[in-house]
Amino acid sequence: MNSKLIKRISTAGFILAVLGLLIIPKYCIKKEIKTNEGASGGIIPVTVEIVKRTSMENDLQVSGSVIGNEEIELRMEISGKVILIGFKEGGRVKKGDLLLKVNDADLQAQLLKAELKKKLAEDKEYRQRSLLDKKGISQEAYETALNDLNSAKADIENIKAQIAKTEIRAPFDGKVGLRYVSEGGYVTPSLKIATLQNDNPVKIDFSIPQRYATLISVGNTITLKTSSGKQYKAKIYALEPKVDPVTRALQMRAICANDRGDLFPGSYVTVNLSLNDMREAITVPTQALALDITGERVFIYKNGIAISKKVESGIRTEDEVQIVNGLAPGDTVITSGIMQLRPRAKVKITSINNK
Repeated sequence: MNSKLIKRISTAGFILAVLGLLIIPKYCIKKEIKTNEGASGGIIPVTVEIVKRTSMENDLQVSGSVIGNEEIELRMEISGKVILIGFKEGGRVKKGDLLLKVNDADLQAQLLKAELKKKLAEDKEYRQRSLLDKKGISQEAYETALNDLNSAKADIENIKAQIAKTEIRAPFDGKVGLRYVSEGGYVTPSLKIATLQNDNPVKIDFSIPQRYATLISVGNTITLKTSSGKQYKAKIYALEPKVDPVTRALQMRAICANDRGDLFPGSYVTVNLSLNDMREAITVPTQALALDITGERVFIYKNGIAISKKVESGIRTEDEVQIVNGLAPGDTVITSGIMQLRPRAKVKITSINNK
């Protein structure tokens, strides 16, 4: 191979290399532009809704807890051996029923002794009073006898009070829970015997954000929903006089009839409160509202273009959001494909939602 041929091949290779450097980038750029036009320059199908004023139910849902109307733990005031259990686990009792008794034989003996002492003091006081009437003794001697009688009566009352501590009687009608002692066992004041619940009616404890505090008051009716889906009506009857400075919430309490016993103290319920209804509210579907680093926004349809508009929301329901600033009646809000939209993207209306 002579030098001329080598030179020609080299020249041809150089020319091809230069052409490649000029043609390939232009081809890639055209392909990229075409791809981008297909991805972002295409028309996006959307659904829209014409904004108009409408009524909106202003409901608030919060979590609540069921508690008994009255609830106590049964405990003895003194220690002793159990000689009687007067209730059945899970059974109902009436106010005043004897629930448990511990041995009081020593106190009964002391009571008998004190009553005999009282009888003697009564006889002595009677005799001294008769002598005083006849001027047979001094006033001081009679007062000593009277003091002995009163002291004997006080001793009896003290012993009876000690005997009362050997019994537990139901302070109200209710249902007894599981017991943790047996007859013949030894109980102390620190030992829990059982619980007693008055579960009809029941109370509902819940709290609301402070911004709703002026919209709810004593006497308002609320709706309860259990985990099984059952609903009940209850009435607010008490609330805390101040907002919790930690949670910024106001604690409230309602009362609810529980004739069937379906509401168990300690269980969870959803509380629904009806606040003042909005008569002239501007609302959009929940899915139409988008969030970015600048805040809340929606997309408005104008002449085939999606226009991003900043808005301010108010109350919310499961399906709708109130818009308090940024929209006006007659605006056309895009309600679908929000995640695909960019400001000034080309769009095409496929359907119009009607409220």
